[in-house]
Amino acid sequence: MSNSIAVAILAAGQGKRMGNPDLAKVLHPLHSRPLLGYVLDQASTLHPEHVVVIVGHQRSAVQEFVSSAMPNAICVVQDQQLGTGHAVQQTHSVLAGADCDVLILSGDVPLLTQRTLSAFAEHHRTSGSVVSVLSCAVPDPTGYGRIIRGADGNLERIVEHKDASDLERQVAEINSGIYIVHSSDLFDALAGLSNNNAQGEYYLTDIIGILQSQGKSVSAWLAPSWEELHGINTIADLERAAQILSERGSK
Repeated sequence: MSNSIAVAILAAGQGKRMGNPDLAKVLHPLHSRPLLGYVLDQASTLHPEHVVVIVGHQRSAVQEFVSSAMPNAICVVQDQQLGTGHAVQQTHSVLAGADCDVLILSGDVPLLTQRTLSAFAEHHRTSGSVVSVLSCAVPDPTGYGRIIRGADGNLERIVEHKDASDLERQVAEINSGIYIVHSSDLFDALAGLSNNNAQGEYYLTDIIGILQSQGKSVSAWLAPSWEELHGINTIADLERAAQILSERGSK
């Protein structure tokens, strides 16, 4: 298992539910700082060989922010919003030749701590897994992909909410959308993605099943705090994130 790491950050989304079509989702301010700034900080804590930011909506503004906040980061463009798998495919020109693990972060998940990310990376290094999924147990998992574990406690599959059985929907452990996967396995699996689904998109989640079908080891690591995985999809989510940050600062 490689000890070197690169980071890919998903930052192409529009954020239609944020109420401001002229501002990229990842540039919405949290305590007067763009969401993406927090995620770039997350990336830097692991001292990565490369940081690649996938941009799309309002790309010029996002690129300008990235160049000021982290000049060594590289921006790649997702021209069409064809899903998270398609977004990560855009990093191929930068990362395909790298022999390293790739940490995939979301530009709208600003609250992850260095402690959790370091522990997740250590789990990946020691587990022998080709791909590791960061998961969390949430009070209300409605709408999220569920982590389904086998009798041995190992990751068996990820089931999207709409496809889950009634029993599976009772599972509180969800997929955060954050992964670590070795670069060669990542791009092999991405090449096998299909958009044969209701949305016509290429889903990053599908690399789990592809790698499992090749007999490769996958795992899920449960984060200690679900609120660290709090994603920003609405103004209410942003307000809650601000509250969480304020509570951290007061402790």
